[in-house]
Amino acid sequence: MKKTLLTFGLISGAFSSLMMVATVPFEDKIGFDRAEYLGYTIIVLSFLLVFFGIRSYRDNTGNGQITFAKGFAVGISITLITCIFYVLTWEFLYFHVMHDFMDKYAAYVVEKLRASGASPAAIQAQIQQLKKFKEMYENPLYNAAMTFIEPFPIGLGITLISAAVLRKKAPSALPAA
Repeated sequence: MKKTLLTFGLISGAFSSLMMVATVPFEDKIGFDRAEYLGYTIIVLSFLLVFFGIRSYRDNTGNGQITFAKGFAVGISITLITCIFYVLTWEFLYFHVMHDFMDKYAAYVVEKLRASGASPAAIQAQIQQLKKFKEMYENPLYNAAMTFIEPFPIGLGITLISAAVLRKKAPSALPAA
């Protein structure tokens, strides 16, 4: 089981990390809205390896059989490995490459509010909230926790669906004639 988990988890995590490194630095150039859609698309694509990991385990280790519980265990392990890659990559990018991310994001949010015709009081309240969020984001543990909850629910959902779809019981023995 360890080989399957590591193989699919490392591939999924590496894909997630490489795509993050290739796209995140350009979020402000392509627009934060588009970048969000692109980011979640990449997360879903990386978690497709959960399905293939469970299937590989079923076919190669489980002799074509796997219970929902075992499929879930394989899938959630791959998900956790992928999420760890995702978090570590973001932590590196945020603290060492693009430490101005929160400033750029805050400017985008405020500009979007102004364009929508929000009142000066609403804009000021949002600015204060963004400043507080930026302060909290400077704590690496808080930053990591917030980053972890971006991909994990998607991985959990794909794990549950994959474990349910791929479960396969042993064929029941035919009664003796």
